[in-house]
Amino acid sequence: MASTLLPTLLPPVSRAVAFLLRTPPKPFRSHHPLFRSLPASASSPSTPPTYHSLVTMASAGIPARRDLLMLGIETSCDDTAAAVVRGDGEILSQAIASQSDLLVKWGGVAPKMAEEAHALAIDQVVQKALDDANVSETDLSAVAVTIGPGLSLCLRVGVHKARKIAKVFGLPIVGVHHMEAHALVSRLVNKDLDYPFLALLISGGHNLLVLAQNLGEYVQLGTTIDDAIGEAYDKSARWLGLDIRKGGGHALEELALEGDPNSINFTVPMRQQKDCNFSYAGLKTQVRLAIESRNLCTDDIPISSATEEDRQLRANIAASFQRIAVLHLEDRCQRAVEWALKMKPSIKNFVVSGGVASNQYVRTRLNHIAEKNGLQLVSPPPSLCTDNGVMIAWTGIEHFVAGRFEDPPPADEPDDMQYDLRPRWPLGEEHSEGRSVSRSLKTARIHPSLTSMTHSSLHN
Repeated sequence: MASTLLPTLLPPVSRAVAFLLRTPPKPFRSHHPLFRSLPASASSPSTPPTYHSLVTMASAGIPARRDLLMLGIETSCDDTAAAVVRGDGEILSQAIASQSDLLVKWGGVAPKMAEEAHALAIDQVVQKALDDANVSETDLSAVAVTIGPGLSLCLRVGVHKARKIAKVFGLPIVGVHHMEAHALVSRLVNKDLDYPFLALLISGGHNLLVLAQNLGEYVQLGTTIDDAIGEAYDKSARWLGLDIRKGGGHALEELALEGDPNSINFTVPMRQQKDCNFSYAGLKTQVRLAIESRNLCTDDIPISSATEEDRQLRANIAASFQRIAVLHLEDRCQRAVEWALKMKPSIKNFVVSGGVASNQYVRTRLNHIAEKNGLQLVSPPPSLCTDNGVMIAWTGIEHFVAGRFEDPPPADEPDDMQYDLRPRWPLGEEHSEGRSVSRSLKTARIHPSLTSMTHSSLHN
């Protein structure tokens, strides 16, 4: 792995290596660890974990970064995923158990059903990742696991599994921010990607524009005020009677190729708002009304049984929706590029990641924005855009090397632990120009942002 992938602070790199060598530590405390657990009987957070002391890079026997071996576990929403990745970015394995059948049955993610599916799949998925990598738990350097944002019921399954492995085999744990992982997986596949960079993270639950200044340090330029673009794709695909077992976005993009993107005059959201925030609730309503006004019986007649005329109408709606949905992305991204370049003129890369980034139409249109502003578009392959264990393992490696990890759980840790999960966990602090008067976000039970935790940890 190129040296640009190594954090710029060398002492923390040594600290992680020291742990691997089991160097006797001189602990210090961080008030904002990336991962913190709560005893089942406790009413307040437990003592923050201790980290390990620094040793010099010249210490004898220090293993190469390639020798780091990270297991990543992801259960934030509707896929159970695990992967094993080396410190230099070599992907040894990845395993995923999809919940696509449940999505079709329930018309979306049903948290309790999703939790049960994760619980049934987690042991097999993790074991497959280890088997495919031809390693065992004793070969691992640490375990990384998503602790937020996401659905609490689902997050708990992955965290419980990660802590169980860490406890039995004496492994440190890295708690990972799901959206940071979407951004950082691009650093695994693009060795030249260095900070600072602009990132657009787009998925079923998130629209997020951030300026990545360093590992764990982000400025939020824009977010969704209601529904994310992935949600709009999924709902529109369902309303159009498409087969969504491979994903609503994929199905809609395929149908849109058959349609006229200018046939229906949908309105681009929020053009009067001069910020970088997103809104797709109104566009979803426009799609539903377009279907109803044309008397399309999509509930009773799937696309596979539609007449030629009916199919063409649905394709026109799909194509028109997609054009406007992505125009909204383009508008906000153009403004975000301008803001980001004012703050960090050295930016060279525009990262686009998350499930919706696997859409080729989205990539093509956003590449125009990048080229227009002299930036390089960087996007992971489609297999690493959707939720996956690789991105969790890689982000775990980045933080582990920077010295941000928790000691192995104590041997007497009870199985009924209540974990400090972070279902609503901002990635960065909000940019002053990005605050929207039209936005009404709930503030209860939102954890301090990852960026504020990182800063506090550095200061302490």
